[in-house]
Amino acid sequence: MSGYLLVIPVFGSAAVDVARSRFWRSSPISCDWCRSTGVDAIHGFALEQGSWNGDDVFIARGLAGTMIVSKRFADFVARHGFTNMKLTPTEEYTWDPLRRGPPPSTPGGQV
Repeated sequence: MSGYLLVIPVFGSAAVDVARSRFWRSSPISCDWCRSTGVDAIHGFALEQGSWNGDDVFIARGLAGTMIVSKRFADFVARHGFTNMKLTPTEEYTWDPLRRGPPPSTPGGQV
């Protein structure tokens, strides 16, 4: 064995909580399972209560391509001094390539 392992995070059971997340969207969600849609900006997000099944590294429904890790995994990273990753609390995560700023507060937390 080479000493290396390939990691492929699973598309997990956890789902983005639409009401508690702050997204700019270019189109409404049309599929409740994948929750994929045009996301133009993210200014913090939350997962739906009860949707996370305990995976330590996963991709949430509604955030394809974004890896999320558990607190247990974050503690493991800190304990072993990993330096090749940045862990950001989900409520503080910002991705805003168009510099739109946070969306206004609306019912459902989205525009």
